[in-house]
Amino acid sequence: MVYLLIYLGSAVMLLNIILYILFERQIKREWGWKKELYFLNVPIILLILFLIGYLLVAIFGKPDLVTGGILFGGSFFVLVILLFMKRLAIRIKESDDLKVALQTAEQANAAKSAFLSNMSHDIRTPLNAIIGYSDIAQKEETSPDEMKEYLSKIGSSGQQLLELINDVLEMSRIENGKMTLNDNSCNLKLIAADLKDLFEDQMREKGIRYTVSAEQISDAGVICDKIKLNRVLYNLVSNAFKFTPEGGDVSVVFLQESSEDGQGTYQISVKDTGIGMSEEFAARVFDAFERERTSTVSGIQGTGLGMAITKNIVEAMNGEIKVKSALNEGSEFIVRLNLPLCDRQKDQKCPETPELSSEPDFCGKRILLVEDMEINREIAVIQLTCMGFSVECAANGKEAVEHIEREASGYYDAVLMDIQMPVMDGYEASRAIRNLSDSEKANVLIIAVTANAFEEDRKRAEEAGMNGHIAKPLDLNEMKKTLGVLIK
Repeated sequence: MVYLLIYLGSAVMLLNIILYILFERQIKREWGWKKELYFLNVPIILLILFLIGYLLVAIFGKPDLVTGGILFGGSFFVLVILLFMKRLAIRIKESDDLKVALQTAEQANAAKSAFLSNMSHDIRTPLNAIIGYSDIAQKEETSPDEMKEYLSKIGSSGQQLLELINDVLEMSRIENGKMTLNDNSCNLKLIAADLKDLFEDQMREKGIRYTVSAEQISDAGVICDKIKLNRVLYNLVSNAFKFTPEGGDVSVVFLQESSEDGQGTYQISVKDTGIGMSEEFAARVFDAFERERTSTVSGIQGTGLGMAITKNIVEAMNGEIKVKSALNEGSEFIVRLNLPLCDRQKDQKCPETPELSSEPDFCGKRILLVEDMEINREIAVIQLTCMGFSVECAANGKEAVEHIEREASGYYDAVLMDIQMPVMDGYEASRAIRNLSDSEKANVLIIAVTANAFEEDRKRAEEAGMNGHIAKPLDLNEMKKTLGVLIK
């Protein structure tokens, strides 16, 4: 009986040693407690000595029942203390985690408050211009020239407001993991040419010397998401424009570093001689909602999301972006990308020159405009009529289907279909039209015209049987371009 107690005590002590080693490894591997490990090394030595002592008593000693009971009880006492110590450590760790979570929540709340403060200011600024110039324009003494100027400023402010909203929505999609890449063939030299054209006028008006060079590219045809790449370039050049004063320089250089195994390594540099950034801010310029707080930039609007969006896009393309900057010495953003080259042997289309087309003629073309909002209908009717279309309207998807069923085959050249509508939405209406028994009516051209402007919205429109997608707010030139391609 005595030896049974001692051997059982030894087994429990061995269990204590194993549990303690596992506990120590957990602390080291999962919890990151380093200083505490120095103290935790001492008990393991004592536990081993206890086990050796138990075995020596059992083998060489002459224990009685009291000694056996003490050793057996001591093992369980150590086990209870060990379990209590582990539970206490877990409670401490949970408390530390709660402190970290609380600190993180407080930081997030502070960032949210700062963001809302920025948004309140930056959204109200263009809204103030839109409302203010609208009120002024309605006065009887307003001259035609003044009216034109006011409308131009209203348009610029509206565009600024749209960019703010787009940045917020894009960042939200990135954080939710919804950003996707849609790779197609494109030409980097054409992208560079478009970038030059996009900013040339405003750079000239501000007195900034602006250059874009793509001469050092030998393999211009690549496979990538052109829209996302354009977004990166737009953000970088737009920032350079904002922060470069009159008389400054902004340069964009496309450089091909290497080309092998069907891959090209490219570097794109956007450099300006603007106000630059402090070293502290340059380290966090790619963080969301960050804007440098200096008197120099206090009058420049922005969400603080542009660079965060840019970095996320570049990283999604398996690239990298870096910044070199110093206060009052300008900034340089450098993007490096590895892009697959177009393979002409596999008949991949690699555009070399812009596709030019004559101004589309829509005279004699009839469109069914499906839109539930009266003011949106009015705007679209005016725009389409100015383009030469004859326009008929429907207020929801059900009315649109009835129009198609009622009129003769070929009566409408196209249907411009809103998506979110009462009674029957645009997706349902499109599917209903595609299921009509008259094949000619069922195959009428349907183009989504919607504020659902993300890539998955385009795909959903395509899955519903639509032939194209035009995003709101309507851009007359973009709408004319899209309709010109689809309507023959």
